[in-house]
Amino acid sequence: MNSITTDEKLKPLRQNIHYFLKWTGISLVTGVIVGLVGTLFGHGIQLVTSFWKGHGWTLFLAPFAGLAIVWLYRVSHEEKNKGTDMVIESISAGEDVTAATAPLIFISTLLSHAVSASAGREGAALQLGGSLGNVIGKAIHLDEKDRKIAIMCGMSAGFAALFGTPLAAGVFAMEVISIGVMYYAALVPCLFASFLGAAISGKLGLVPEHYDIGAVPEFGLSGAAFAVLLGILCACVGIFLCVSLHQCGHFYRKYFPNPYLRVVAGAVIFIGLTLLFPSRLYNGSGAQIIERVFEGEAIPVYAFLLKILFTGVALGAGFKGGEIVPTLTVGAAFGYAVALVTGLPVGLCASAGMACLFVSVTNCPVSTMFMAFELFGFSAMPYYSIAVAVCFTLSGYYGLYHSQKFVYSKIRTEFINRKSNE
Repeated sequence: MNSITTDEKLKPLRQNIHYFLKWTGISLVTGVIVGLVGTLFGHGIQLVTSFWKGHGWTLFLAPFAGLAIVWLYRVSHEEKNKGTDMVIESISAGEDVTAATAPLIFISTLLSHAVSASAGREGAALQLGGSLGNVIGKAIHLDEKDRKIAIMCGMSAGFAALFGTPLAAGVFAMEVISIGVMYYAALVPCLFASFLGAAISGKLGLVPEHYDIGAVPEFGLSGAAFAVLLGILCACVGIFLCVSLHQCGHFYRKYFPNPYLRVVAGAVIFIGLTLLFPSRLYNGSGAQIIERVFEGEAIPVYAFLLKILFTGVALGAGFKGGEIVPTLTVGAAFGYAVALVTGLPVGLCASAGMACLFVSVTNCPVSTMFMAFELFGFSAMPYYSIAVAVCFTLSGYYGLYHSQKFVYSKIRTEFINRKSNE
């Protein structure tokens, strides 16, 4: 019987040390590069948002901005670029994230926000970070498997730099790809890169998101019942949001197969909607709605429905950005409506609504909980935990990302390996 040599015993330890040192270095480089680019992107979004808020006429430039976006993707031979879905598939299915994705999503998102299109920025940050992570991986000659980690590393840094929630960002990149299976090999690089990206953006003037939810009622049986009810209601709203956004895209492609006509038609419809609701409350990312809710200002009880409509019209037509902030806006607005009906504190309902809508469209319960704690603190933790769990379970297999895989069932301990519903 052969005895195990000392060298063989120490081999796993050497491999672990090599992994740690290797990915510490790569994550630091990625965090710095993506953090700096993400900071520049974030300041650009703030600049163009401030401009359209002070110059309402930019709305009427939407057709031209849309044409410019379509032309940029076409001249770069990126017409079939699937955005965040492509980044997800680069990890789950080996599809390559093109180097052109980063500059294209950077410019096109700024153009979309400049004309007040209803779009977010975190989806763009995922594409920006994923593309840069892939470029860095190729530059240092990582193999295919390690490049997947580099892409997740970039996604984490980009998300954290823009949103200021490094813990949620670090876990989200590992969790969003395959529901039921997390890529733990990326834990160290994703967390290192996300905290570094957030630190850089914070030092360079991007203030992390945080909301004061005010007083929180003592948690008990009635509080648990409310959390369950809110989770059920938010699951319905989340499914409606996902179906609406996907169906808007299908509608445009069916009736306007030419992408140039499609984006112009969408711009005209968007302008018409804005003139019909001239407050501009539903234009842009929706951050103004979230701010009003937490500052105690009144918004229409149907605001969450109009935000879904404005977002579907803009993104379905071809404007760029992301769905995450609009989703959080829908959650805050719906939570506000629930607070009016129940009489419960608006801050509690709105924050729980934001967390529930996020989990219903991303199917990432772990990162959702971390995000809730980073955005709102721990005072309402029992409410968030129950509401998020219920919403995740009842939202089924719907989601924002077509390429997201459900490896294991939400309701049974069985392997299903299916993609999300449209």
